[in-house]
Amino acid sequence: MFTYILYAMAIIWLIFSSLKDKTKTKKALLTAWKSFENILPQCITVLIIVALFLAILDTEQISKILGTESGILGFVISAVIGSITLIPPYVSLPLVASLLKSGAGYPQMTMFLTTLTMVGIITLPVEIKYLGRKTAIKRNLYSFIFAVIISLIIGMVIL
Repeated sequence: MFTYILYAMAIIWLIFSSLKDKTKTKKALLTAWKSFENILPQCITVLIIVALFLAILDTEQISKILGTESGILGFVISAVIGSITLIPPYVSLPLVASLLKSGAGYPQMTMFLTTLTMVGIITLPVEIKYLGRKTAIKRNLYSFIFAVIISLIIGMVIL
């Protein structure tokens, strides 16, 4: 129901904007369309990866690798994948939702999401260039520590 309310509000504001200034509205819609075109390849890629992942591994295997009973190994796998993967958060959320439905654990998926958004192994050279070696490494190290703490808290709260 909430989604329909948001759609209705968007349509109302679009009509209002169009009545106020058609040129700006067309320009805004064109900009939005270009942004959508830029995001689409990433979304399709992640959907393909998720589909392949879910086709290869069944619910039992996902639960064994990333489930609540996977223990420290599940945390390590989630942390490593999250730290080295360069996926925008808006694309990774559907992936995490699919994995949760397939048996992954909340603490492990929290670890994946927090390391994905806060730790950047792939972007470390750029960070070193702009922030300096010491600052970039400290930032990534502290972010990793906070990701572990957040995941452990989620594990205690949810389980």
